[in-house]
Amino acid sequence: MNFKSLSTIVHEQLNLMYNQVIADSLIQVNKTRKDFEGDITLVVFPLLKISKKKPELTAEEIGEYLVKNLANIDSYNVVKGFLNLVLSNKFMLNNLALAIKSGLNYGDLEQKNETVIVEYSSPNTNKPLHLGHVRNILLGYSVSEILKANGYDVIKTQIINDRGIHICKSMLAWQKYGEGETPHKSEVKGDKLIGKYYVRFNEEYKKEIKTLTDQGIDQKEAEQRAPILLEAREMLQKWEQSDPEVIELWKMMNGWVYEGFDVTYKNLGVDFDKLYYESETYLLGKELVTEGVQKNIFQQEEDQSIWCDLTNDGLDKKLLLRSDGTSLYITQDMGTAVLRYRDYPNTIKQIYTVGNEQDYHFKVLFKVLDKLGYEWAKDSYHLSYGMMELPSGKMKSREGTVVDADDLMFEMYSTAKQKTIDSGKLEDLSENKKDELYWSIGLGALKYFILKVDPRKKMLFNPEESVDFQGNTGPFIQYTHARTKSIASKVEALSNKDLNENYELRKEEKEVIKVILDFPNIIKDAGSTYSPALIANYLFELAKTYNQFYHGLPILKGSDEEISFRVTLTQKTGQILQRGLTLLGISAPEQM
Repeated sequence: MNFKSLSTIVHEQLNLMYNQVIADSLIQVNKTRKDFEGDITLVVFPLLKISKKKPELTAEEIGEYLVKNLANIDSYNVVKGFLNLVLSNKFMLNNLALAIKSGLNYGDLEQKNETVIVEYSSPNTNKPLHLGHVRNILLGYSVSEILKANGYDVIKTQIINDRGIHICKSMLAWQKYGEGETPHKSEVKGDKLIGKYYVRFNEEYKKEIKTLTDQGIDQKEAEQRAPILLEAREMLQKWEQSDPEVIELWKMMNGWVYEGFDVTYKNLGVDFDKLYYESETYLLGKELVTEGVQKNIFQQEEDQSIWCDLTNDGLDKKLLLRSDGTSLYITQDMGTAVLRYRDYPNTIKQIYTVGNEQDYHFKVLFKVLDKLGYEWAKDSYHLSYGMMELPSGKMKSREGTVVDADDLMFEMYSTAKQKTIDSGKLEDLSENKKDELYWSIGLGALKYFILKVDPRKKMLFNPEESVDFQGNTGPFIQYTHARTKSIASKVEALSNKDLNENYELRKEEKEVIKVILDFPNIIKDAGSTYSPALIANYLFELAKTYNQFYHGLPILKGSDEEISFRVTLTQKTGQILQRGLTLLGISAPEQM
């Protein structure tokens, strides 16, 4: 039982007390503020129209009734129109016992036998993964793990954008300026090598635009007439016509990129169940566009371009296929969506983890699929998130001003290493174990700093601030977990004893239990809102409350019963911290 179910019980009792069915909107039960005595608080003001009495008198009458009729309520107090209810020790201890019995799966829901597909990362093969991708990847991976805890079968996937004009830009630049350079020859990751040539293309492109504008040609016209861009477009057409030389070059360079991506994903600790490639799904997308024309859903113009008119749906006309027959992002997205449902027919929802600059794109995509008659399109969901910036400002891939994901991870590792060494607490660990811990702390700091922010909000990332052993940070929570492991290991024989329901709880112990009992509700809410931030900030609350308990009561001193209970409470706290960190993709070190 958690505090939401308590709200339901209070509601039922009020129905009996007033002999009527009270609307859900009138029942407001919250956790009691820490500056008042109590565990849950009923807001009385909405009930005055039923009681026909003043707030304080209404609260007194309800309090007396609940204490008399609910064994879970020990006492109450009234502060104006707020009824603060004190839960019984027996209630707290019995529910803690259930939490302990469920072990590491405490909070997980029963299997639903329904599939949810979560797409994340989905990079272009013309550059390495960067800081923007990191937020996307961590958010998508964590949401996947949270949905698993909510009982869904989850397919973690990405669509690899391995074709298109951007890819041809890197290919053309390497062909013109690469002189046969390879990742092996240069001893660099393949994705970084390709990214270098994407930047080179744009440098040469700007030079050609300037040459044209110096000749008196309008800026916009110059941008379209630059010779290197025309060459890239020609290469794209050759690719779609399966030109052997272009296809061979494309396969070679994409292979380099995939090897680089795999290293980054492994270091970041994420994985995928199924990969889709735009070079394959765009073909199905083109078939769907043709089908739409035949059914008079889409319109083909005189220049042979194909459009979908969405003006009656509050959107614009959307180009689906260019006049030269080449496809767009939406073309492959249509094909990918349909292919996924064919591959996983038990799917109830597709979730796309993509930045908020693509909000309009997904409104259009879902509406186009709906017009084609795919009922599941209405249930598709765009997990839109805010952009991520550094103190230095916005990043731009084509100008080479992005923060490389590999470099960022190494910076986090280095910062964690220095701060840990400065703390002077790891003298008894081997060098290999120390190195593992530095990576664990560094990546934990990175992941937590990103995931504790509501996905919809834009955020500023500060590496130095994230690696702090105090405050709302990953290392603070990891350190608290390590503390629980250290304490539990010292008196393991006294932990996990059957709880005595007559044990007299101290305030510090009760506060920890209250947070523990809220964990199932947090997992459920995080799953329904697709927000790892709920998990992250819950873990901070648990770690903070536990540390107040740790400093307020002697855990390893007192009677055997007190020590046993406090060690057991410590062990359960550690398990939830570990489980919660796992849902965020963060490791939980046992020593720090």
